[in-house]
Amino acid sequence: MSNNTATVNRIYEAFGKGDIPAIINELADDVQWEQWADNSAQKAGVPWLAPRKGKEGAVEFFKIVGDLNIKDFQVLSIMGNGNQVAAEFIIEAGVPATGGHYRDEEMHLWTFNDQGKVIRLRHYTDTAKHIVAANAEAFISA
Repeated sequence: MSNNTATVNRIYEAFGKGDIPAIINELADDVQWEQWADNSAQKAGVPWLAPRKGKEGAVEFFKIVGDLNIKDFQVLSIMGNGNQVAAEFIIEAGVPATGGHYRDEEMHLWTFNDQGKVIRLRHYTDTAKHIVAANAEAFISA
């Protein structure tokens, strides 16, 4: 197992324990969180998939995720090659603020710098499920 794959394993273990400071410790100061040129969930205003920068942005993400009612989270596999690690997982969550709900099979793509710190995270997901759960479908622009 590569060092980066081991880091991603530690991140998910920390997430399972609610140890957000341990996750933040694995991030570069200028980490890019959900940076996309074109993302329908971001256009629709899905708060947990919004683009963020830096450790402060990652902390904001985890605060929003902490408000979700996560019913199931299972990491199915973790694959690494060089400076990138992909994790396949299942998530089911309720959105108390809207009454929404989603269950999805997703991928996280973690990118690392040469110092072994995460410099980018992207969710690869069914954005339509997230948009409906966030009740944000009205914000989609054609």
